[in-house]
Amino acid sequence: MSGVFANLVAGAWIASSNAVPDINPSDTSDIVGRYAAGDASTVDAAVAAARAAFAGWASASPQARFDVLDRAGDEILRRREELGELLAREEGKTRAEGIGEAVRAGYIFKFFAGEALRAGGETLASVRPNISVELLREPIGVVGLITPWNFPLAIPAWKIAPALAYGNCVVFKPAELVPACAWAIADILVRAGVPAGVFNLVMGPGRVVGRAIVATAGIDAISFTGSTATGRGILSEASARGARVQLEMGGKNPLVVLDDADLTVAVDCAVQGAFFSTGQRCTASSRLIVTSGIHDAFVEAMVAKLATLRVGHALAADTQIGPVVDAGQLAQNESYLDLGHAEGAQLAFGGERIERETVGYFQQPALWVNTRADMRVMREEIFGPIAGVLKVADYDEALAAANDTEFGLCSGIVTRSLHAAYDFKRRSQAGMIMVNLPTAGVDYHVPFGGRKSSSYGPKEQGTYACEFYTTLKTAYIAP
Repeated sequence: MSGVFANLVAGAWIASSNAVPDINPSDTSDIVGRYAAGDASTVDAAVAAARAAFAGWASASPQARFDVLDRAGDEILRRREELGELLAREEGKTRAEGIGEAVRAGYIFKFFAGEALRAGGETLASVRPNISVELLREPIGVVGLITPWNFPLAIPAWKIAPALAYGNCVVFKPAELVPACAWAIADILVRAGVPAGVFNLVMGPGRVVGRAIVATAGIDAISFTGSTATGRGILSEASARGARVQLEMGGKNPLVVLDDADLTVAVDCAVQGAFFSTGQRCTASSRLIVTSGIHDAFVEAMVAKLATLRVGHALAADTQIGPVVDAGQLAQNESYLDLGHAEGAQLAFGGERIERETVGYFQQPALWVNTRADMRVMREEIFGPIAGVLKVADYDEALAAANDTEFGLCSGIVTRSLHAAYDFKRRSQAGMIMVNLPTAGVDYHVPFGGRKSSSYGPKEQGTYACEFYTTLKTAYIAP
């Protein structure tokens, strides 16, 4: 892909005087493309187009919505390798991870195509004679969608598809680092037959485009995935004007490893959860809480496994971990490594920058030991290939440590004990629980979301998405 790619407003591709280069983090000399940067006036035009299109799309037949979403899903699946490579090229995931994400995005569109047909209400008997009560689900209106850079196909898909399935119109702002995947989704939706104004793409910086979406009275609801600080700011401003808000924010997810765990399973869960996708996942297991009886063997096995992992160009066939997304994220990772040393943590493996044939943001995965629960590096989300091992005495201490966080997105446990597994599932203070599985990795047809500072509002994905993208109406009917 090369050239300049425009924003989509009211069914037309709108050029901009400001085009931003999209740089490949595996090879900084490679420009994926140049993408139009919108501004507040672009957002205003997109909102106006969406409001004008809303009545028609809200009253469109379920079949019409199904057809658009199903065709979009089909094209994404048909082009999975091309889109997966595009994702790897602009975000830094490995090619295999990129293709997997494209497949997931395609299935999300197809799932919500079905939801467009299944969306319904409920009929109840009134407590009064000869009266019936109907509960009707209706679209909420114009929805602003603000997505992050780490899942540039899947996260837009799981916001865009339900918004459209339930009859809403969309103004979509992707992260500034990953415009190519967002533009590809927009292009696919146009070809799938989405009516003009129903879906609008406005690319550009969050401080301009994102802020305009949050502040604009014509946006009825905002779904945001990103940092906790930004999410809290959006909640304060948007809710003050009465907009509905859904937030998916940070995580500092624990993986508990008990003495009775299968060591191979524990290491596999830890490595996949903490370091794959370069650790750039809100569900990454960055706190490895390990009981004393297995601690030393676990650390030794982790170091041995990490030494075998190949860090390199995202499109190279033998790469298992791609680059960090950009220079700013790499610098942040390194600042946390410095902080960990200052706090007294010991680096058991990795952390250094790596040189490859191309100039990119390559970093060896890092594993800390001798950590304490009160260290900042064990409490703050780093969002990189960095994890710390916290040694605890037993299950009770492990559970307490797992819950000792402001976040509550995902948590995991590796154990052969059914009692421990069921107790952890019940008492872990997180929205998603994994038993003998990595904390990162969820299905597309079930709810996604957390508790505490990780999430706000209804869950995303699956049938529960209707809780955010629709509003209930209660109708009483007498003969």
